[in-house]
This record gives sequence, C-alpha cells and structure tokens, in this order.
Amino acid sequence: MKIILRLVLILTLLAAAIASYSAGISSGVFIFIVLGFLFEAGFWSGLFPTSRRGKKVNIG
Repeated sequence: MKIILRLVLILTLLAAAIASYSAGISSGVFIFIVLGFLFEAGFWSGLFPTSRRGKKVNIG
C-alpha cells in the first residue's frame, strides 16, 4: 500500500508541475512557473529519496 500511495503522489506532483508550467506559459503569470518549479522539485525529491541509515563514524 505504501508503494502505491508513493507512486500516486509522485505522478500527481508531475501532473501539477506540467499543468503549472502550461498555465504560466500561456497566461504569462510568473507565479505559475514558480509553482511548477516547486512541484517539479517535489517530484524529483520523491523519486530519489535519500536513505538515512544510523551508521556511526568511528573516530580514532
């Protein structure tokens, strides 16, 4: 279930980015382009998550 929810969220962010870019280019409103950039950043960060493991660094 977690994988399906993640996939839906990623595809929704991609669709929102494309729609925002489209609206920004056709209407000339810069805020839509900024929103598109934010949605795209969310898409890419959701696609490639950072794995955080609790590795300890041995010093000395």
